Amino acid sequence: MRAVILAGGKGQRLRPYTTLLPKPLMPIGDMPILEVVLRQLKRAGVMHVTMAVGHLAELLQAFFGDGRRLGLAIDYSLEERPLGTVGPLTLIPGLLDEGTFLMMNGDILTTLDYESLVRHHRQSGAIATIATYERKVKIDFGVIETDDNGWLNGYVEKPSFDYRVSMGVYCFDSRVLARLEHNQHLDFPDLIKRLIADGERVASFPFDGYWLDIGRPDDYAVAIDQFESQRALFLPEGV
Repeated sequence: MRAVILAGGKGQRLRPYTTLLPKPLMPIGDMPILEVVLRQLKRAGVMHVTMAVGHLAELLQAFFGDGRRLGLAIDYSLEERPLGTVGPLTLIPGLLDEGTFLMMNGDILTTLDYESLVRHHRQSGAIATIATYERKVKIDFGVIETDDNGWLNGYVEKPSFDYRVSMGVYCFDSRVLARLEHNQHLDFPDLIKRLIADGERVASFPFDGYWLDIGRPDDYAVAIDQFESQRALFLPEGV
C-alpha cells in the first residue's frame, strides 16, 4: 500500500512557529506530528510514502531521509509552485500502478484505522472515499429568525450544530488521476464536485474515534497534551 502525504503548505495559521519549521515537523511529545502519522501508516501496512513538499522541503527531507529509520520507503515530490491539495498528485510517478492509494494531510492527530478505511473504499467500489468526523460548531451569539418582512418568528440563544467534516484523509482509486491535468492547480473540493457531476461514486467513511487537526495554536496545544497523556492510544506498544 502506498500513501501520499501533503506536506508542502506554509502553515500560516500556526505562525510564528511555522516560519522556521514546516507544520508536519511541529513536535508533540518527543517526535514531530508527521512521525506519529508515519508510524501509524506503517502499522496499517503502508510501505511506500511519497511526501508532496514545497515550503521548507529541505528540512523534511533532512529529518526523514529515505524512511529507513522507520521501516518505510520515503520519497519526495517537489512543487515548484503551489498546486493545491490534489494537483501535486500529477507530479508523482507510479500512482497509476497502485490501484488504490491513500492521500492525507501530514498534521493530524488521530486514532483512525487506515486499514478499515481502505477496506471500506474497496468494498464500496467508489472512485474516492473521504474519512469524516462529526464536529460540533457552537455559535456564540443569539441567532435571529425572521420572515420575509423582517418580523421575528424565532430566537435561538447560542445554538450548536453538528456537521460531518472531512478529516483530511482520503482513499483514491487510481482512475481519479485521469481527471487531473498535469502540473495544474486543483483543490480537493473542486475535484470531488467534478467527480459527482460526472456521475462517479464518492463514498464517506464515518469515524467516531479521536481526531484533531493541529492547524491553530489552541489545537496544537491540545494535541501536545493529548499525546503526552495518552501516548499508547496513538502509538500502541511496538509501533
